Amino acid sequence: MLRFVLSRLVQSLVVLLTIAALTFFLTRAAPGGPFAREKNASPDIIEQIKESYGLNDSAVVQFGNYLKGIVLHGDFGPSYKLEGRWVSDLIADSLPVSMQLGLSALVIALLLGVPIGILAAVKKNTPLDYLPMSLAMSGICLPTFVMGPLLSLFLGLKLGWFHAAGWYDSSDAVLPSLTLGLYYAAYIARMTRGGMLEILSQDFIRTARAKGVPETLVILRHSLKGGLVPVVAFLGPALAGMVTGSFVIENIFQIPGLGTHFIQSAANRDYLLSCGAAIVYGALLVFMNLVVDILQATLNPRLRLTE
Repeated sequence: MLRFVLSRLVQSLVVLLTIAALTFFLTRAAPGGPFAREKNASPDIIEQIKESYGLNDSAVVQFGNYLKGIVLHGDFGPSYKLEGRWVSDLIADSLPVSMQLGLSALVIALLLGVPIGILAAVKKNTPLDYLPMSLAMSGICLPTFVMGPLLSLFLGLKLGWFHAAGWYDSSDAVLPSLTLGLYYAAYIARMTRGGMLEILSQDFIRTARAKGVPETLVILRHSLKGGLVPVVAFLGPALAGMVTGSFVIENIFQIPGLGTHFIQSAANRDYLLSCGAAIVYGALLVFMNLVVDILQATLNPRLRLTE
């Protein structure tokens, strides 16, 4: 198991380094620059600004200094457009908001998706299978940028249960979390159903039923662990997707998360803020995949033999 974990750690570090390099060089290859829109600034002043930020060095030298700052000091550098602000501070302020939305959405997705998937598998080819799976397919087909405004309209404006937009108190996380959670609940429900159906068709399940084991124990003790393996594999990318995929949600509901900074940094050519956000999102995705790999190896020891 230790060898398996170390192998995954090395692969994760390589992936993160690749993400950092690609993001750093691609942002600089894009047309324009962080100071191209400065008004009433002479070319000499712009050159002095670039010199103060080290932008006149070669891209390789800049990348080396950038990596040194991250590794040695955890410093992602200054924001070029938000004067006096550092990327590390912006990430520290906004990432918890995005994480709160992502974790809340994950809880909603699991609480809805897993029971619905189990019910659909146990009641295969009955109305209790057709109806929830039809709703799940509808949830998959309905994008979050449509579901979000609909929830905001009915639950926010019409019924007045929540603020339609804004970030004023803890209840403001409900609508965006629900928007993300319902979308991923549909995937989890279908995966749970598929995994449970595969396990329920195995010989050991038929043997347990022939021995008179109560159906509840057959489901919870004998089937659930194996049936949730596809869901566990999906959780890592799903959580990362809920956090990184909240760009649209944060804009719809006017939430001050990292996605808002990421979009603005791309529009403003704020290189270091774009790189910092991309690296943090990449690290989150890599970390969650690492956790999922370890959980899968724990649930299915045969996976360790592939290393």
